[in-house]
Amino acid sequence: MTTNTLQKIGFQHVGSFLRPVELKQARERFAAGSLTQQELTAVEDIAIIDLVKKQAAAGLDVVTDGEFRRSYWHLDNFWGFGGIEHFNYGEGYFFAHEETRDDSARLSGKLSFNAETHPFIQHFKFLKTIADEAGVEAKITIPAPSQFYAELVRGVNAETISKFYESNEALYEDIKRVYHEEILALYEAGARTVQLDDCTWGMLVDSQFWTTMAGAGFDIDEMKQVYLELNNGAIENLPTDLTINTHICRGNYHSDWAATGGYDKVADELFGHENVSNYFLEYDSERAGSFEPLAKVSGNKRVVLGLITTKNGELEDKQTIIDRIHEATQYLPLDRLWLSTQCGFASTEEGNVLTEQQQWEKIRLVKEILDEIWG
Repeated sequence: MTTNTLQKIGFQHVGSFLRPVELKQARERFAAGSLTQQELTAVEDIAIIDLVKKQAAAGLDVVTDGEFRRSYWHLDNFWGFGGIEHFNYGEGYFFAHEETRDDSARLSGKLSFNAETHPFIQHFKFLKTIADEAGVEAKITIPAPSQFYAELVRGVNAETISKFYESNEALYEDIKRVYHEEILALYEAGARTVQLDDCTWGMLVDSQFWTTMAGAGFDIDEMKQVYLELNNGAIENLPTDLTINTHICRGNYHSDWAATGGYDKVADELFGHENVSNYFLEYDSERAGSFEPLAKVSGNKRVVLGLITTKNGELEDKQTIIDRIHEATQYLPLDRLWLSTQCGFASTEEGNVLTEQQQWEKIRLVKEILDEIWG
């Protein structure tokens, strides 16, 4: 393990923010062909500069670009790799009450990474410049390697694998390699906090979800080992001053969710053996289960409790959240706990169903509780 588990977490948001109206309109015009890429980028730049200023004013120590240049929290990163094609799957991801758009990513060749062509490197360089001017740290969020694998083996996508790889093990090695290269490129661009967003563990806890997604014969124990191999393999032998977070989610699309179940089924592997520094964990509803699995968090690793929901605009009761934090200290000491929202406000460009004012009220509440409990 090469990440620094003792570095201060700082006040930071999980990742995404609601897209401003002007940005949504610009993306619609770009899709319709009435706006050039250069013009769209200029609108994105202005929106990100404004967002960083708002985050700094709200007291955040670590900021993101809100994922404003992305359509999806995960697919845009996959599309940046060589050997991947963007295509329409024919159906979206099925959430509890909605179906998403049907974009996907599948193999079109051997996987490769190029820092000059992968858009996230330039995106981060822009954010880093703005964050430095504001006196805050820039964080980048990318989907976990396990999430990439889950997309590549999703339904008919799996049919393309044998065209380019003689075995699953060969594919695993390339996934680990391109991710390792991407993370190092981000480090060279100035990133010192990289976050792996990961729904695979959040879906693994829901047997009904995986019966639907993976079909008969699905081996949960085998998948846990695959996910560990991919994620740990991608982040081994990294610089010691680079912090790796992971955010575990059960789905966040237009205020809807995809899976339900506590962390019990994956705690030994995820909390005991995934070599990250900080776990950002969804804990805003009963679907996340109890705090008891936190006792499995190994070493000096820490947990950021996602007790404030981004799925609606109703502001939580402050004392209720404080009481839940103290409840969690039965399993981890207070100096290894922290607070955030359970997810971003807009995992896709559609965003969740709340207003920008409500979004910032949630951020303010997190800050108030951090100051009150950890001072």
